[in-house]
Parts: sequence; C-alpha cells; structure tokens
Amino acid sequence: MSKSFVFGVFFVFFLTLATAQVQNEMVPPYNIKTVSFVRNNENIVPIFELGSTFEFQFDDLFGNEANYYYEIIHCDYNWVPSNIPKNEYLQGFDNQRIQNYSNSFNTLQLYSHYNLSIPNQFTQQLRLSGNYILKILNDDKEVVFSRKFRLYEDIATVPLQIKRARNVSVIEYKHNLDFAIKSSNLTFQNPVKNIKVILIQNGNFNTEIKDIKPQYTIGNDLIYKYDTETQFWAGNEFLYFENKDIRVANNYVARVDASTDIYNCLLYTNNARKNLPYTLFQDINGNFAVKNLNAANNDIEADYAWGYFSLSAPSYRLDKGIYVSGMFNNYLLSPENKMDYNEKKGIYEKAILIKQGFTNYHYVIADSKGVIDNENAIDGNFYQTENEYNVLVYYRENTGRYDRIIGKGTANSLNIIN
Repeated sequence: MSKSFVFGVFFVFFLTLATAQVQNEMVPPYNIKTVSFVRNNENIVPIFELGSTFEFQFDDLFGNEANYYYEIIHCDYNWVPSNIPKNEYLQGFDNQRIQNYSNSFNTLQLYSHYNLSIPNQFTQQLRLSGNYILKILNDDKEVVFSRKFRLYEDIATVPLQIKRARNVSVIEYKHNLDFAIKSSNLTFQNPVKNIKVILIQNGNFNTEIKDIKPQYTIGNDLIYKYDTETQFWAGNEFLYFENKDIRVANNYVARVDASTDIYNCLLYTNNARKNLPYTLFQDINGNFAVKNLNAANNDIEADYAWGYFSLSAPSYRLDKGIYVSGMFNNYLLSPENKMDYNEKKGIYEKAILIKQGFTNYHYVIADSKGVIDNENAIDGNFYQTENEYNVLVYYRENTGRYDRIIGKGTANSLNIIN
C-alpha cells in the first residue's frame, strides 16, 4: 500500500470529520437586529410545512446597503450536516446575494432592511423535510450569523394533550406532554431506533426536550405517557411593553426620553413574581410584533429605541446571571442581554436596542455555562400559565439517508387537564 494512498485516505477521513460538525446558530454581530422568520407580516416560530413559503428578514444598523448572501444546509436530527447532495434537497441555487433590501425611512436610527423569500427565483424549492441551517454571508463569504428552521411533512398525526405533572411535588409548577404518533401511510420500522421526537415550548429551540423513546406501541401507534421525561417548567406569563407610538409613554413604558440621538423608553420596574399569586393576562408566548402606528411600511418606518429594563429581585443576589429573554433576541443568553446590578438603587438594570412595536420578554437565571435555573425562576412556575407547545416527529427508515420530519403536534396549556 503506497504512502500517497494512505495519506489520501486519512485526508478524506479528517475532511469528513471537519465537515461533520454540529451546526450551532452563530450569534449576529451588534449591527444585525430584528432577525425573524415571517409569514403574513408576522414573526413566527420557524417550523414550516414542506412546500410552503416564508420570508427571512433582518436589519443592518450600519445602513450602508452591504451585500449579504445566503446558504442553506440540510442537517440530521442532531444538527450535523447530512450527506445528501445539495441538488437533492434544493432545487436551484443558494450562495446568492439577497437582492430585496431597502433603507429605513423617516427614522432616527438608520438601517438597511433585508428580506429573503423562500422559495425565490434562485432557490425554487426545498425538496426534503428535516432540519435546516440558514447562513448569512458577507462579501468575503464569511458567515455573519445563522439561524435554524425546520420543514415537516404532514404524513403522521400527533395527538397532543397538556396535563398537570403527575409528581405531587411539582404538580403546581410543571406541564406534562402526553402524545401519540399515528400514521395510516407508514408502517414504522424499528420505531425505538428510527423514531425520534423534539418537544418545544413557546418556540424556544434552546430549551427543547429530545431523545425520548416511545413508551409502548399499540399496533402501529406509538404512545408517550411519561411521568417526568416530557415535563416542562410552566413558568409565568410573559411581561411586555408597547411603544407603537414611540414618542408617547404607553403600556408599561414609564417615560420616553427624546433628548439623545434615538429614543429611550424607560420601562416600569418589574418585581419578582415568584411569591405572588398567579395572574392571567394576555401575552403572545414570547413573540414580538414590529409596529409603528404612524407608518405605512413597518419594515422600514418602524424606529429603534433603547428599552431600559429594570428588575427588583432582592432575594436573587446569586452567583448567576439574570438575562432579558424573548423571541426578539432569539432567547439568547449573551452579555448584550445580561442585566447589571445597581448597588445604589438595589435593582437589576439593562438597556437593549429594540425595534418599536409590541415586545414580550421574561427574566431568566442562568450560570456561566448558560444552564438555565427554571426551578428558581424569578417569576415563578404556575401550572395555570398559558404556553404553546410543539412536538416534531423525526423518522429515518432502515435504508433511509436522512432524518425526515413526518408530523407536527401543537397544543396550548390553556386547555390543560388533570
């Protein structure tokens, strides 16, 4: 065996290892804001039926009409790029420049707004279901940031019920997901090995539950009725503020300061709600809506403002961080969203630049490794909390080459049962 042959084998082996890395979302730089998947002019959780259309939007605060390109990568259940050739999962081309962009109009904060439609004239169709990473590249083809999305096929039904926890110790604080997987079109081969699920609460991909095996089967139906494995901490209703009219103090905005280059919205100080009774008020489960009451086109006429968050939580002087979190920042636990403790005032504070409209948020405790302490949540856990849940079903046949998503189940804890 020649040395060149051995070298070639090792080169291919290491090249495979290098390319088969888990694809984590790359955090956007400071100038990239309001990254969202949009349908019907609304930000939505990026879980789409195969063959449907959607838009991907973001703002660049530099406002210099920079060139951005996109790349779409198909991944397996664990977010490792699949071995499927691109022409099998994508009809057309990616690595194209995003051509639909425009500059902000009549705003104090200048920005360029980018809108990528899928499908489009270059990327005519995504052919396969499963996990996808959408990468945004600059002129040098360096990745600026990336976001995950999922495509599913509607060939399996997922009856889903939200129940109170069966464990007495947490019955007041957790939600349990009971569900089944049924299909008249597929006969599941070796379901314990080939079927995988993902459980998602309020569109937060960072806290999803995975690697849950079917508990038992009835014919071709797979049943999941676990006591602890499929439980989420219920949390509390999201807090919110509204600045659709950015010059006026509105819902939960105490004061507006217009003395600087852009608007400052000083929010009322929130109190920790863990030891307070549960109170029902309407939220949008962590989502946000961009809106300027005086605009014809919210995409480019909605302005940015500094939102000044403050939290009174005297019993939470921990060696952990407290973060402002929601879909508006992709539930990201980063220094940009970490609160600082003001010794003089005795409260936590943070200023975050947010596009105007209606914004849901909550406070999250996490350690230096990003591990969230849901049990000691600042706003408590109440089984009455209204949350949105999704269950996604992945299936790879014995001879399958990729992880398909064959069904989605959706339920709301507003209809919780004992």
